Amino acid sequence: MRSEDTHLIQKSLKGNKAAIKKLYESHERYWFSLCLRYGRNRAEAQDIFQEGVARVFQMLKKYDAAKGSFPGWSNKVMVNAALQYLKKTHWQQSFEDLAIMENEGEVTEDALGKITTKELIEVVQQLPSGYRMVFNMYEIEGYSHKEIAEALGISVGTSKSQLSKAKKALQQKLNILF
Repeated sequence: MRSEDTHLIQKSLKGNKAAIKKLYESHERYWFSLCLRYGRNRAEAQDIFQEGVARVFQMLKKYDAAKGSFPGWSNKVMVNAALQYLKKTHWQQSFEDLAIMENEGEVTEDALGKITTKELIEVVQQLPSGYRMVFNMYEIEGYSHKEIAEALGISVGTSKSQLSKAKKALQQKLNILF
């Protein structure tokens, strides 16, 4: 863990407002980009972000530097906040078996070179919730299918299926763009 984080966490736990602000500011961009990947749009990502930040600071006393880095720990807290938010708002729709278009063409290197991070996030946001959650957890956050299944209350097979369908849907959306 960065020594600056250690220092800020210790001060934050004592109620030092300047330390809380600095700790927040040093991680807010990444936390928000994580929320953008889980939300369907910027407004939903903002709601997830607010809940996640509140949870990070509520749980700060539970952080154990011996078990991992603060960024890693706080990212897991943010992912869990995103999952909780999605469960409250539209969980029922998350794992519907949605039809995927017949065309499963490969995304070309040229197409990937033309897309910006913002455009890629927007494409990921268009995925159905179940696809988006599994894709983010597996491909971005590095969770195993077993961990995803446990976190989402689904089977390992459903997790694998949702990931496969998410990748196909992303390929199709990127091919349409380019």
